[in-house]
Amino acid sequence: MKALRQEDLIPFVEYERIRETFRRRIIDLKQRRRISVGEIITLVFENLDTVQFQVQEMIRVERIFDPAKIQEELDVYNALLPDPGELSATLMIEITDEARVKEELDRLQGIDREQTISLRAGPHDTYGSFETGRSKEDKISAVHFVRFRPGPEFVRALAGGDPAVVRVNHPAYQVTVPAPRELVEEWLADLGHPPR
Repeated sequence: MKALRQEDLIPFVEYERIRETFRRRIIDLKQRRRISVGEIITLVFENLDTVQFQVQEMIRVERIFDPAKIQEELDVYNALLPDPGELSATLMIEITDEARVKEELDRLQGIDREQTISLRAGPHDTYGSFETGRSKEDKISAVHFVRFRPGPEFVRALAGGDPAVVRVNHPAYQVTVPAPRELVEEWLADLGHPPR
């Protein structure tokens, strides 16, 4: 997926004028690209539109007008975009009970290790690779960025209509959920494969 450039952004005044319409469109898009995996883990699969929205909102909220500062924001958020043949997601550990945040995060230590998060199409798995630097030996972040690099068999199974699931396989949290068809269609679009 190509990187978002400054010339792709909607100018500040125009964005203010169209923001509600743009925002509603992105909320609808994110609904199709979001999946809850159990009670506290959610994945949102990123693409150019979701990243543009985040950048536009950051510029709006922070009132960023300096091109160098805008480029810094683009550099940060472009890192969320999948490379060709990849899927990229923001993984959020969502704990609403403030008194349990530390306990729950401690329980999920190691969730960002290899072969903990996977996507499956038919019999084919692809495992998530986590961005480094978000966790330490004794502390885990509530937000992670995950990349999946599915092989051709996975993509063929997905495009062929085989059942797809998202799985978390951690000693303290084991959940598998079916991927809705609308999410599968988004994955196929991201992988450059037209949906069935």
